[in-house]
Amino acid sequence: MRRRPGIGGLQNAAAARDQYRLLGENVAKLRTDLMKEQLSTFRSQLEDFARKHKNDIRKNPAFRSQFHEMCAKIGVDPLASNKGFWAELLGIGDFYYELGVQIVDICLATRPINGGLISLEELCKLLGQRRKGAREAISQDDCLRAISKLKVLGNGFEVISLGKKKLVRSVPTELNKDHNEILELAQGQGFVTVDEVERRLSWSSGRATDALETLLEEGLAMIDDGHKDSRRRYWFPCISSVSSFAPTDTI
Repeated sequence: MRRRPGIGGLQNAAAARDQYRLLGENVAKLRTDLMKEQLSTFRSQLEDFARKHKNDIRKNPAFRSQFHEMCAKIGVDPLASNKGFWAELLGIGDFYYELGVQIVDICLATRPINGGLISLEELCKLLGQRRKGAREAISQDDCLRAISKLKVLGNGFEVISLGKKKLVRSVPTELNKDHNEILELAQGQGFVTVDEVERRLSWSSGRATDALETLLEEGLAMIDDGHKDSRRRYWFPCISSVSSFAPTDTI
């Protein structure tokens, strides 16, 4: 018959477990302290790098994007506040605040044309035209970072991925899967017809018409009935260039 461990054995086992636990806690603390020390070193080096290359960060969009990636890897957000070290050194917070205001202006100005949905490429193009006299060049990455800060305005501003294309939404319209598929289909020529949607997406006539009419009601589509084949075209300004619908000086 196998003997059960006595009280002394149980006490020894409990003491051993406590020692292992303490050892584990000490090792974890050492690792945490080491990581904190490394992060502190990285932050210090990042600040030195920013001081040395601040002109490149301000003026070169590609360099600025790489700088943001470096910051993200160690948990630093230069856009978190308009006050503090990064704002004073680089003026980055002010730059993206100004960019955000201009993005809002452009989205509001083009909303009667595109219904509040504009391609990121078109937005950057219009932004570049507006900022011709500015010292800093801008990139799509800059636009995306500025838009991310506009979320404080509510659920109006959002970036939507449509295949390889990115669209910026400035109205709280909810697009479902059907709407997204139609917009993706329209990328080829800027418009679709009910027949084309039925054929290409294998939808019923009712489903295609309902989705297209919803996009029309939301101001995201425009209709064109002036064709010999009598087929109604649903044009999407968010896919086509806004400049082809309105003069640039109004934007």
